[in-house]
Amino acid sequence: MPAQAAGPSQPPSLRELLRSPGYGRLLLVSALVGVPVSLAAFGFVSLEHELQHWVWETLPEELDYARAPWWWPLPALALAGLLLAPVVTRLPGRGGHIPVHGLGGPPTLPVEVPSVVLAALAALPLGAVLGPEAPLMAIGSGLALLTVSAAKRASSPMLAPMLGAAGSTAAIATIFGSPLVAAVMMIEAAGLGGAQLTLLLLPCLLSSGVGALVFTGFGHWTGLSIGALSLPSVPKAQLPDAGDFLWGIPLAVAIALVMVAGQTVGHRFAAFTAQRTAVRTVLCALLVGACIAGYALATGRSPEEAALSGQATLGALAADPASWPVGALLALVLFKGLGWGVALGSLRGGPIFPAVLLGAALGVAAGGLPGFGIEAGLAAGIAASSAAVTRLPVTSTVLATALLGAQAADSTPLLIVAAVVASVTAALVHRVAEPSRAAAAPEHAGA
Repeated sequence: MPAQAAGPSQPPSLRELLRSPGYGRLLLVSALVGVPVSLAAFGFVSLEHELQHWVWETLPEELDYARAPWWWPLPALALAGLLLAPVVTRLPGRGGHIPVHGLGGPPTLPVEVPSVVLAALAALPLGAVLGPEAPLMAIGSGLALLTVSAAKRASSPMLAPMLGAAGSTAAIATIFGSPLVAAVMMIEAAGLGGAQLTLLLLPCLLSSGVGALVFTGFGHWTGLSIGALSLPSVPKAQLPDAGDFLWGIPLAVAIALVMVAGQTVGHRFAAFTAQRTAVRTVLCALLVGACIAGYALATGRSPEEAALSGQATLGALAADPASWPVGALLALVLFKGLGWGVALGSLRGGPIFPAVLLGAALGVAAGGLPGFGIEAGLAAGIAASSAAVTRLPVTSTVLATALLGAQAADSTPLLIVAAVVASVTAALVHRVAEPSRAAAAPEHAGA
């Protein structure tokens, strides 16, 4: 049949969309918004890091403790719950979304940003087993939407999601160590293709690139810690062999099962805190503190290793994995994993950073298996845990590659396989464990 002439209902081509004045202005705003968003992210992350250092290192030293004692998490998390309760019950936005619901959802409105900041600063420095990525995304989204009026957002339905995505990408690019990781995450989570993908890709790349540049430069200029997820030192990787894959695949499955178990616990506690939220938020925070204290009692090690987002502990583990007994690694997975599950459903923060530490700990613990190795276990653990939590295997592979740095090239085949296996396993197990939830709503990143 001859090709039909384009009718009036045919959507505009990608070239027409890219050349439209409205999209050109969106690109310009996306590039410019990366500057204030990155500066706000820098201030937030630096303040959170300084508070964390004061609570877990400076204050114990001032009280004549060589390190935080085993009971330290109990009053710290009790205070976190007391500070968090009024934020999540009274302020607009309720401190942001519950972490077990993932990283997706509608853009954060500017009026909701203060509650997100207060909730994150109440929970994260005091030991909540969560990361800063979700609050940063909400801050970036809300600040980006400040650049356009509510009337403009209402008249252009696609403006708020795209500008919010650009702001979120600029914010989380500051802590993932690479703007590419943030951009890939937003694109893969959006599930778009063709022209729509290109339209979202360009503002996200622009904002994340500018944001990461300003954030990193400002960190060097001030000398303050920028708190990015990074591994200063990693074991030297070897080319993966048959043994690495024979152990790496079941390891990825096991990690996925642990991640889904933690998320299932999170869903239960999200339902638990839906009523009598203030009181139950405090109770859940205390339970998280008890899990962290349990790790310190069981291992004789610092409770700080099981508290917080896990960035510092991940760096220490990767730098010297041989110094960690297998028993301590398994205890870390058990106690921190339980605390992470409770925090996912009751506190405020991001789900990814602690999950990466849990996966890395399981990988290093399995590194002594015959024909396997600590290097392969660490690489597979990082990729598998991120993929199991986010259900974004491409993003997880890019994240693991960025973390492993120069050692990533030889490990890339194992990273890809571990990420895919864990993502598929988590999706299948999640649907079996939560059939009504899977049928009721589409999954967001990390759902």
